[in-house]
Amino acid sequence: MRDKHLPKHTGLWTDGTHEILNGHNSGLNMKEVTRHVVFLLTFLMGSSGGIELNSGYCLGTQCFSVSGDPSDFTTARDQCRDRGGHLMTVRSSVSQDILNILLGNITGRFWIGLHLPAGCPDPAADLRGFQWVTKDSESDFLHWAQSFDSSCSAHACVSVSKEDDFKWTQEPCAEHAAGFLCEYSFSDPCRGLAAAEGESVLYTTPMGFMGEDLLSLPLGSTAVLLPAETNYVCFNEEWIQAPWSCEIHEGGCEHKCTVNPNHESTCYCPPGQTVNPANNVTCEVMVDDPCLPLRCAHACIKNGDSYECTCEQGYKLAQDGRSCVDLNDCRDERQCPGENFVCINLIGGFQCVCMDGYAPIGDQCVDVDECASAPCEHLCDNTLGSYACSCYDGYKADPKSMHKCKLHCGVEECPAECDPNNKFQCYCPEGYISEERGEYTVCIDMDECENLYCDQACKNTFGSYVCSCYPGYTLFSEFTCVKNEDGTDGGSGEGTTPSIPTAPPVPHPDPTRQPSAVTVGGARGDYSVHCVLHRACGVPGAPHAQRQREAGEQRGHESCGGRGARFTDSGG
Repeated sequence: MRDKHLPKHTGLWTDGTHEILNGHNSGLNMKEVTRHVVFLLTFLMGSSGGIELNSGYCLGTQCFSVSGDPSDFTTARDQCRDRGGHLMTVRSSVSQDILNILLGNITGRFWIGLHLPAGCPDPAADLRGFQWVTKDSESDFLHWAQSFDSSCSAHACVSVSKEDDFKWTQEPCAEHAAGFLCEYSFSDPCRGLAAAEGESVLYTTPMGFMGEDLLSLPLGSTAVLLPAETNYVCFNEEWIQAPWSCEIHEGGCEHKCTVNPNHESTCYCPPGQTVNPANNVTCEVMVDDPCLPLRCAHACIKNGDSYECTCEQGYKLAQDGRSCVDLNDCRDERQCPGENFVCINLIGGFQCVCMDGYAPIGDQCVDVDECASAPCEHLCDNTLGSYACSCYDGYKADPKSMHKCKLHCGVEECPAECDPNNKFQCYCPEGYISEERGEYTVCIDMDECENLYCDQACKNTFGSYVCSCYPGYTLFSEFTCVKNEDGTDGGSGEGTTPSIPTAPPVPHPDPTRQPSAVTVGGARGDYSVHCVLHRACGVPGAPHAQRQREAGEQRGHESCGGRGARFTDSGG
């Protein structure tokens, strides 16, 4: 994925990029991104990577640079790789000559891309058992120091220095050299700009180094023709004169770039200055500024023989011809073209972010495996952009928290969930009570209607019950029936399933850890008791049914006493 916080200038280009670079950006299929433009964007939008680059040299389709950043071999290798290159390979006498050009006036040791990958040096093998960082040993040139050590304790990395005539010298890989040399390969180079007598050209490459005598320049290099200060950018073997697309390096403008009514890139300058007509990019002081009376909110440009207001990228001119209002870039479907991207409009810009359930990996939005963070109490199934929780047999999703599970029976009688280390610690689903039967315990549906929870009518269900009212009454708060003052039948039908009175829960195993019981257990039933010898026939009454409980209290005691039942708290 591209940077998640992208300014307006993050459009992608196609084979029509040549047209964009010249300031024409209408009607192009921006989803067809070419490797040329990706390379151009990567380097022109600032990717120094923290490397201190001092100088460089380009020849044919290769550039070589030297960095004065003291580093060990591994760090140097990674620095070059992060910039799209690798540590320099010195395979020929031409490469050796380039070493002389780059390091001819520099002292100290510099890493090159030669090392011993494993084992001991082998004087009889190619490169004496050493290998280039490109994982090959091809070379038409050898320049080992006379001090070469072929023992198994020899140093495994190679550096060069002016003091040793750039001989390949073994060094400890962990030692900090004065710097390192990087090598880059590219295609479609630009030849050096032709300069007339009295003119000179200063080049800046995407690798960060500058020079005046570079013979071949990679895609994305810029050139300044002096003394006119005309700017150029290298694209597809051609030099494009500024102002090019505003989306790339401000179009090469000294101040800022915008798009005029003709959809062409144009430079503009701060108040009191105007664009130099000789190069169309630099700014010069204006004695009588015609833009001042216009009071433009953003910028003022010359259009023919007159001047008018314009806006910066991401804005459009308001009806008053002076103010600027935000432009919703996300209306353009070409923005954020990759799969699973979402465009978010911002004031003066936009962001390309990943859809929910996806994360940026490189330049793509990749599905996140949410199950890796164990969000579900039992089972987790990862899906594209999301995930789904499910429960083990004997459980169902908790409607109050769908990532958790609760014991579930669904019939009149089910085996209880018991602790394998304590057979008296058993669990039943809500609305069930446990009963010991010899060596095992079962859960039996509890008839809550026997406990007079409801004001009037009660219907028992597996694991719960439903209250309803007689004609002329209306059900309130799941349990209570209130007489209708107007004499109508009112809502005498069945109500919703009430909450069963509960006892304090017993701690249960952590989510996603399946206990070693017969079935998994994580959620204790809201109320569980052991009913030894016989089925339990009474549970603590609920406060909202105080009068019904008192009315049936005597009946309940007589029934239990007659059946010889004994209760123990299942929590132990």
